[in-house]
Amino acid sequence: MPRGKENMLLDGINRPSDIRKLKSSQYPELAREIRDFLIEKISVTGGHLASNLGVVELTMALYLAFNPPKDKIIWDVGHQSYTHKILSGRKNDFDELRQFGGISGFPKTWENPCDAFNTGHSSTSISAGLGMAMARDLQGLDYTVISVIGDGALTGGMAYEALNNAARMKHNFMIILNDNHMSISRNVGGMSEYLNQIRTGEKYNALKKQVADALERIPVVGQPLITHIKNTKNGIKQLLIPGMLFENMGITYLGPVDGHDIGKMVKTFREARKLDHAVIIHVLTRKGCGYRPAERHPELFHGVGPFDIATGKPKAVKNVPDYTDVFSESICALAEKDEKIVALTAAMPDGTGLSGFAKKFPDRFYDVGIAEEHAVTAAAGMAAGGLKPVVAVYSSFLQRGFDQILHDVCIQNLHVVFAIDRAGLVGADGETHQGIFDLSYLTCIPNMTVLAPKNRWELGEDLKFAVDYSGPVAVRYPRGQAYSGLSGFCAPVEFGKGEMLYEEGEIAIFAVGSMVSTGEHVRNKLKERGHACSLANARFVKPLDYSLLDRLCEKHRMIITMEENVLNGGMGLPAADYIREKHPEIKVCHIALPDAYVEHGNVSVLREHLGIDSDSILKMLEERYGL
Repeated sequence: MPRGKENMLLDGINRPSDIRKLKSSQYPELAREIRDFLIEKISVTGGHLASNLGVVELTMALYLAFNPPKDKIIWDVGHQSYTHKILSGRKNDFDELRQFGGISGFPKTWENPCDAFNTGHSSTSISAGLGMAMARDLQGLDYTVISVIGDGALTGGMAYEALNNAARMKHNFMIILNDNHMSISRNVGGMSEYLNQIRTGEKYNALKKQVADALERIPVVGQPLITHIKNTKNGIKQLLIPGMLFENMGITYLGPVDGHDIGKMVKTFREARKLDHAVIIHVLTRKGCGYRPAERHPELFHGVGPFDIATGKPKAVKNVPDYTDVFSESICALAEKDEKIVALTAAMPDGTGLSGFAKKFPDRFYDVGIAEEHAVTAAAGMAAGGLKPVVAVYSSFLQRGFDQILHDVCIQNLHVVFAIDRAGLVGADGETHQGIFDLSYLTCIPNMTVLAPKNRWELGEDLKFAVDYSGPVAVRYPRGQAYSGLSGFCAPVEFGKGEMLYEEGEIAIFAVGSMVSTGEHVRNKLKERGHACSLANARFVKPLDYSLLDRLCEKHRMIITMEENVLNGGMGLPAADYIREKHPEIKVCHIALPDAYVEHGNVSVLREHLGIDSDSILKMLEERYGL
């Protein structure tokens, strides 16, 4: 557990080169101090704990073997970059980790020169590193590029595209495979099984050394035999490790190496640096290493809120269900009645709420690994085969499957249900994870239907509509506590139909999804100021309920559209286009997110900063329209 701060080695780490001033005998103590520091800080701010505890020694070895920022370290996803941030001189910023205006939980090039490339989604680091190495070689520069990728990220197809390209490299390019058996949840699939075989390669490594030692003792022919074995594709490794995927692709494979043995890793990294082509170093780490609760349940400590260090239990107790809980319960209830319903996730059964479905219907649950594009097209195939696939996915991750949605699902008008979690602002993970573009990229696709619930009960009804529908359909819902207000309004879900909640006059709010509750607050405050105000739940974003817009325009002089999506491509602009054409006398005001990326921070703080909370909306209405 965290100790006092007197005479800590960590106090002397303020620049990237400082770690190289230490004696090797001091490395274990520094690793312990870093772990204590991470546990203490993340227990207060929340963040990614288990993944960062697992790479403490690996990161130290990288800083000992290489010279950042001259040498470029690219972290896949980047949620395991906390030790990297500490060693590069940012430890004093950790009190504001993932807070608005504070340091990010992911690498950011504008934050520190040692952050070589912005990351946040998986399976990108090899491609980015390869491109950077190509830029280096073309310009005749001298630095090393190291891409660090987890075994879970190797299930992403982009990683294989990059590996295939990396095999053609004529200069050094290093890939470090951080193998901890997990992505967020435990890994699945063929790559996981393949790496399991290599993980047992300690016997192979021992045998290789014994054979090499024996051959070296043979006069004259011993060394040539060793060279021949190393150079042939049918060598000892080929016989003992089936497939030899990386070697057969033309990438030198080194390992496995103990990811908690700094000396061995530094030696291996320095040797790998001498090669004039691509090399992959397989490093074995333990997710959650050094903190017993995280070691026992690494999936629970992947991304955590504030927690009690002694017990590992969260400080905030969830008293009410969130939207993910409601989805989980609803999809299980629907699947009880319809055996054609199947569910797919891309390595996130817990995060998307499908763990319960997996337990109840194991034969109808599919975890495809970190492979959103594959998940979408596989779901299309299931739909073509007569099933009702439900793809549960975060909004920001579904972006990766855009072409598959368009090409494989919507052109064929196949019945695939997209259950889109984390739609809208998600908070502390920042730009790469905010779900603020899904309305824009989904509504531009022909045949797609998009709807969003106003509260917890409507989510269940929307899902029921979606699984009974006959084409592509997306239900998007936010992160966090499921809204329980407006429970008395429960108009049946009909295709393309919205819902009038309160009908008065003068001003009308036309809101969708999470913004309906905000609209309710704005309406109440406008009424306190003496303004009559109606509130309508759009419910469907595609198709829009134009008849409801007509009804609103008959009685009101102003329509306020509200959505938690960027304005461009969202609901508000097509609504305004229709009103401008059919009812040009009506004023239209848009409440939406700006054409920008939204940084990390508490969602309430972000909503205020972006002007979409009720008080900010009222202030804008007063300043702009005198309301």
